[in-house]
Amino acid sequence: MGEIYVLDTSALFSFTENEEGCEIVEKILKTGKKAGSQIFLSFISLTEIYYITWQEKSEDIAKELIILVKSLPLQIVNSNERIALSAGRIKANHRLSLADSIIAATAIEKNAVLVHKDPEFKGISNYIKTLELPFKEKTVTNSFPRGRKK
Repeated sequence: MGEIYVLDTSALFSFTENEEGCEIVEKILKTGKKAGSQIFLSFISLTEIYYITWQEKSEDIAKELIILVKSLPLQIVNSNERIALSAGRIKANHRLSLADSIIAATAIEKNAVLVHKDPEFKGISNYIKTLELPFKEKTVTNSFPRGRKK
């Protein structure tokens, strides 16, 4: 049996947007097909991918991206009571968004390596396995941000 991974929203965007680190995500996806690795995506990442793409590009492109994501060799994990309570514990004790807390709880539930490019996950890396992709440098703008922050 191969490795078990949970892809954070930032990792999936790295892959679909051809950002730095995309080759690592591509390798994981290819390995998943061949070596029996298991690759998971939290339902909340599907939500983030959809609304962020809609805001940044368009509803049609967001729908196309969801179709692409669902064609990848990964399984979407829906919430359950264990994930919900684990996410609550993480959120209560760490400075993570609710979405990131749910994604981390999904990785804990699946005993998986969390693949991400989100510096906020550094605070939980002592009790969850992580694979950090190169972090994106944050840019400062004079207007209100509309896009994704990761």
